[in-house]
Amino acid sequence: MFSLNTFKSSKPWTNWAGNVISTPLERKLPNSLDEVSEIIKRAKGSTIRVTGAAHSFSSIAKPDEIALSLHNLRGLVSIDSTKQEATFLAGTYLFEVGPILAKHQLALQNMGDIQYQTLAGAICTGTHGTGIGLGSLSEQVVAWKWIDGIGELHTHRRGNDELSKALHLSLGLLGIIVEVTLKVIPVYGLRVESYHVPLFEGLQNWNKDQYENRHLEWFYFPGQEKVQVKKSNMIKAKPQTYTSKTTEFLKGNVVENYGFFFLSEWCKRNPKRTKWVTEFSAKNVPIGKKEGYSFEMFPTPRLVRFLETEYAVQHTQFQACMEEVHFHLKSHPFDVHFPIECRTTKGENAFLSPTQGEETAFMAFHMYKGMDETNYFKWVHELMEKYGGRPHFGKMNVLTTDKLHTLYPSLNTFIKIRESYDEHNLFLSNYFKQLFSVK
Repeated sequence: MFSLNTFKSSKPWTNWAGNVISTPLERKLPNSLDEVSEIIKRAKGSTIRVTGAAHSFSSIAKPDEIALSLHNLRGLVSIDSTKQEATFLAGTYLFEVGPILAKHQLALQNMGDIQYQTLAGAICTGTHGTGIGLGSLSEQVVAWKWIDGIGELHTHRRGNDELSKALHLSLGLLGIIVEVTLKVIPVYGLRVESYHVPLFEGLQNWNKDQYENRHLEWFYFPGQEKVQVKKSNMIKAKPQTYTSKTTEFLKGNVVENYGFFFLSEWCKRNPKRTKWVTEFSAKNVPIGKKEGYSFEMFPTPRLVRFLETEYAVQHTQFQACMEEVHFHLKSHPFDVHFPIECRTTKGENAFLSPTQGEETAFMAFHMYKGMDETNYFKWVHELMEKYGGRPHFGKMNVLTTDKLHTLYPSLNTFIKIRESYDEHNLFLSNYFKQLFSVK
């Protein structure tokens, strides 16, 4: 979770996983849109990066010179009950959004399983949950308000136009997003069921399960013959019971986090024990049922720190890709015990969307912080290239300018739109300078 005291201190800036570190020259905490504009106008050639909650694993949020946090720009701006739209300040954290909307009998259509990101950060990076008929958080935005590279405020309502396709997943490169208007729906509950199933039985039912459930998520432990399946479906809105919360606290914190932490530390000190820990974890990961408001059901505690790379592949490619992953990992060639998380989304019409308009399966690979991910992630990158995978921008990747142009045919259009709002490259950090050039 974001620490205001750490941000304001002289300590180096670091992301959540600790693999990206920076010492920015200045740190800014604006209290108004006017202050954001003034900071931009006074930057005088320095680059500015909005750091969000620092939950990205790539250098996407790394500030080179000026680090800016929207922590003081949070909260609900307005509700339009007729249109079912809610406008928030962009620094609002996801864990704040659900309870606020619930007071108005409204809810987000979908969320991911981590709730500590800011709205701006989640939207700019394409943060997603799961559900073949549902999009990412970016897809739920119907209007943006942002401040460009000369300090000018802009507003734009979504349409089938090029600017909307650029703003949909902008990586913060068109300016600092300060407000977003989200399409919301009536408040609802979710019934979540989690169980084990043999891998190949799961693969046979993959398509059927995707289309018969609102949400489907898999956790595959490397080399194991079973997967944990998590299905979620809508029910009448109701809060999670005290008993259920207590049970989930024990499962989520005591078993899945603290227990897994000690096992992970053991693996770090004894890497050859990862095969045993993987087998033990696959058999003992908590399963069961729970119900509650959607914003209570979506997030999962993530206290054990890790590194992550995630790829989007065409939905039709998932089963073949998963079979190849299993075939290779059965021999346990890597010292990895974290599960591979598999989710889906609908296609999205945006220049930088990893879905590129097609139904998509996302596969997320993790390595415990402090263990060497090099060989494992190298294999992942090479395998995903074979399947035409597009990496999540916020996760560790090996993107280059050439790869970006191959994966995103409309990249030049995005770059030209970006330059029109940031002609002095105020928002182009060193990381992005290496990637975004016209070809």
